[in-house]
Formats: sequence, structure tokens, C-alpha cells
Amino acid sequence: MKVEFAPLSIPMQRRLQTASVVQWVFSFLGLAQCCTAAFIALFFTRFWLVSALYAAWWFLDREKPSKGGRKINALRKSTIWRYMRDYFPVTLVKTAELDPRQNYLMGFHPHGVLAAGAFINFCTEASGFSTLFPGITPHLMMLSLWFRVPFFRDYLMSGGLVSSDKESASYVLQKPEGGNALAIIVGGAQEALDARPGSYTLLLKNRKGFVRLAIQHGTPLVPIFSFGENDLFDQVKNPKGSWLRQLQHRLQQIMGISLPLFHARGIFQYSFGLIPYRRPIFTVVGKPIPVKRKHRPSIEEVDQVHQQYLNELCKLFEEHKDKYNIPEDKHLEFI
Repeated sequence: MKVEFAPLSIPMQRRLQTASVVQWVFSFLGLAQCCTAAFIALFFTRFWLVSALYAAWWFLDREKPSKGGRKINALRKSTIWRYMRDYFPVTLVKTAELDPRQNYLMGFHPHGVLAAGAFINFCTEASGFSTLFPGITPHLMMLSLWFRVPFFRDYLMSGGLVSSDKESASYVLQKPEGGNALAIIVGGAQEALDARPGSYTLLLKNRKGFVRLAIQHGTPLVPIFSFGENDLFDQVKNPKGSWLRQLQHRLQQIMGISLPLFHARGIFQYSFGLIPYRRPIFTVVGKPIPVKRKHRPSIEEVDQVHQQYLNELCKLFEEHKDKYNIPEDKHLEFI
């Protein structure tokens, strides 16, 4: 006999969507610290062997984040990510086919405060990446610092995250069988300091390392713009030259991560908190830019491909901004 379950009520769906986002936000804000504390604390209990065995495993597995990571598809397809997708909601938009016989280097813009669109689209199957791009396996790069945190590193790798170093990128892009897409949030943590509603400023003018990497591997570049990414949080004013911005830059130089002072709504009220606003995200994947392979490209060759990438990214933004209610007078600004 087939058992049918009644559909969830709208209020229940809303609560589950909010709970999923709360789990995601605080997993990045506090889970790393909790994992570190648990790892150390276990050494002082009768369960010290757990930490000891994990430390041995950690040492043997230390290169894994730079060797393609370790996806767990069951976690990527978890229902919780679909609730998180529907909270905003998030939509992945395809504009061109990707040949599964090739590898691709995807540039994701903008970073936003917590890169929600990048996480949902490339670290989960909630937005249907594998359906839109069959035969393509996504990998998202993240600061290597986070892969040094015990337990947390395994959580990150389960979604397809890999460390953001050259060796890690090369490992993915040089796979001869193709079918791999390496997504890089080009603006990085520094760009997060300019993430606020209505901002279209990208830290990209002098970011050319990803272009050089694409040329060295002959990998097509794919520009991606995530409309709505910067609209999820408000941020304390930190104009360039202010004491707050100088402090944030200094902390970034020391720790490798930026610390934007952001706020949005709360769990039970809408006036203030750390939960993102319910605002739609449309992540538009552009068409591939062919790149001719050269082991040691000149500065001029890198600049030429970089300029082509900027032009294609601007074109992608201008062609789609009307669909997502971006004012006509708004354009991308590169710094």
C-alpha cells in the first residue's frame, strides 16, 4: 500500500526555510570554532582516542583539499538545501551549453557577504546544476585556511569545496577526461567589504591570476554574475580611507579573511539580526570564452584575455539586468 503524506503548510515551509538558512549562516560563523574547541577538549576526556585517531587521519589526508576534495553526493542532495534555496529563492540560469569533454574555469561575481549563491549552486544540487549541465562536476574554491580546521574541513569537502591555491586549481583543470568546472570567486574576501544592496563594484581590474591559469591549461573561461548576491545584507558604512576600512584591511592581511560588519533580519523579527533578507538571487552562467593554451603566457597575452573576459562579463550583466530589476543607469565598476 502506498503511503501519501500531506503537503506541508505554508507557515511550516517558511519555518523550515528559515531554519535551513540559520543552520548555514551559523555553520560558517561558529562551526569552525566549535570544531576546533571539540577537537582540543576531547584530549582531556576519556574520549581522547577520538581526537588522536582523527589527528592521524588528518595527517594522512592533509593533501586531499588540494587533490579535488571528497564529495558526498548524499549530503549535496540533502533536502535541507532545497529549503535554503527556496528561502531567498535562488535560481541558476543557463545561457549556453558546456561540453562535458572539456574542463572549465568559472569566474563567480560578486562575492557578496557570505557567497550564498556560490554555495547553493556549486556545493549542493538544490538549484539543479547537474541537470542544467549534465556531465559537468562543479568544484568551488575556498581559502586554504578553513581546511586546517579539524572536522570542519571534512564538512567543506563533502560539498565539493577545494582549497584556493594554484596546485589545487591545476589538479582539477588538468584532468584529461574533462567534465570539471572550477568556480573561483575572483573578488575574494576583500570584495566582501563592498557588498551592500545596490552595489555593482567588482574587485577585478588587477585580478589576473585566474586568467593566467586558464591560459596555462587551455581552459575556457566562463563568466558568471549572480544578481541579488549583494542585496542579502546591509553593512556598516566603511568607505575607503575610514578607520574601520583600514582596520578591516589590516585584519585581512593578518588572518587572510575579511570581517565585514553586516546585519539584516532576525529569526523571529525583521528589524535586526544576522539572518539574510528574503531576496531573490539569479545566478547567470555566461557562455565559455575559448582560451588558447600556452605554458608561459606573456603579460600582454594575459592582459588581452583578461580584457576579453571583462567585456564578456559586462555584456552578460547588461543583457540580463532588465530581467532582474536593475536600473538602466547601473553598470559594473571594476576596481
